[in-house]
Amino acid sequence: MTNSILQTRDLAKHYGSGASRFDALRGVSLDIASGESVAIIGKSGSGKSTLMHLLALLDEPSAGVVEVSGSDARKLRAGELNALRNRTFGFVFQQFFLTPSASVLDNVVLPLKIARVGSRERRRRGMAALEQLDMAEKAGKKAVTLSGGQKQRVVIARALVTEPQVIFADEPTGNLDSVTGRAVEDILFSLNRDRGITLVVVTHDEELAARCDRQLHMRDGVLVEAVAA
Repeated sequence: MTNSILQTRDLAKHYGSGASRFDALRGVSLDIASGESVAIIGKSGSGKSTLMHLLALLDEPSAGVVEVSGSDARKLRAGELNALRNRTFGFVFQQFFLTPSASVLDNVVLPLKIARVGSRERRRRGMAALEQLDMAEKAGKKAVTLSGGQKQRVVIARALVTEPQVIFADEPTGNLDSVTGRAVEDILFSLNRDRGITLVVVTHDEELAARCDRQLHMRDGVLVEAVAA
């Protein structure tokens, strides 16, 4: 693909050594185009979450290459890698990873605080993200007071606040009832469609996977099939 935002070549990840070695990922090569929505699916232990963590630069491969917009992640120093991840990626996980006692706004602007963005600009961008998710009126509330659906909206706002090119969503509706889950899906796909944000979803949910442009099927650490919708 000429407009690849993520590319891997012969990506491998193993844990342990000798007789206890476990190969979580074995020689995965793929391209994800800018603006595409992709589902990574497979059974527990298939390697799908490992693949996502490597694509998102949250972990280092044992072998192989991850490129982000043509840049080889292996050639980046730790600080450059962190800056690239913070600038390029947003994350939406099944566990909300919110600080319960902090305000909704403080939770949303955390990536900007890490990036040392000034407080006035943090607030401006945090409120703008909450507005998009119809959560601005909750900005001063503590995260602990929110429902599950509201918490996931806050997580999406936090993912948006850095204006990412890619959102990684790991079982984003796993802790939500079906109606709330569908609403969260609609938000993610509208961001993909309307703003061109690349969406990479790890899921067991076949209906959610079917909404993506393409499904990557993992089995025993190998990419066994790629199906376009």
